[in-house]
Amino acid sequence: MPELVSPDQHASPERARRPRVLVFDVNETLSDMSPLADRFEEIGAPGHLATSWFAGLLRDGFALAVTGGSQPFSRIGEESLRILLGGVSLRVGLDDAVAHVMAGFGELRVHEDVPGGVRALAGLGIRLVTLSNGAASIAHRLLAEAGVRDAVEQVLSVEAAGIWKPAPAAYAYALERCSVDPQDAMLVAVHPWDTDGAARAGLGSAWVNRTGGAFPGYFTTPDLEARSLLDLAEQLR
Repeated sequence: MPELVSPDQHASPERARRPRVLVFDVNETLSDMSPLADRFEEIGAPGHLATSWFAGLLRDGFALAVTGGSQPFSRIGEESLRILLGGVSLRVGLDDAVAHVMAGFGELRVHEDVPGGVRALAGLGIRLVTLSNGAASIAHRLLAEAGVRDAVEQVLSVEAAGIWKPAPAAYAYALERCSVDPQDAMLVAVHPWDTDGAARAGLGSAWVNRTGGAFPGYFTTPDLEARSLLDLAEQLR
């Protein structure tokens, strides 16, 4: 079982303690986005483009955040998809292709470990909230269909913060909504850039490593590394 990182890995006793609030990322952390590849193939595009498209979407959202700008996830997603698919021979028109891929977000489901993991974490008496770079409506639906919406206190989006994660102001918005100090909150994400951003904003961090990959050494080492949300609950128990 993964352990708390040691002091020489930059974890402090305060950040390693059990948090009062867990702040979950949504896209890929809670939601299984692999079916989006099928959406690409259904319009006649290679399925692997789903990964590069999503990475480019995040890149552009981050670039706007660096300069203090912000745009909704859906707008960046649609426009970047239109550009990406513009040079691809498709089975349908470009407008229909973009609409078909974007509609896929409305049909995504959570990872298998999420329902049990969320229940286990809530059972520890820890407050649970989400903070997504996407729309809050997507998280609402995901949690409701997984049967765990009642276990999550607040469903938050950076759209209300006015800036994307990993900008410090995005995490500060969640802390303000939860009325907690940074050291009493922990960000849970599959994205090293997100756990790093949270750590730099003073929060604890938990990296969900479902694939068994390596954590990039140029980011702040997370306080916890877990194979799943169930594993995370065991570590925080």
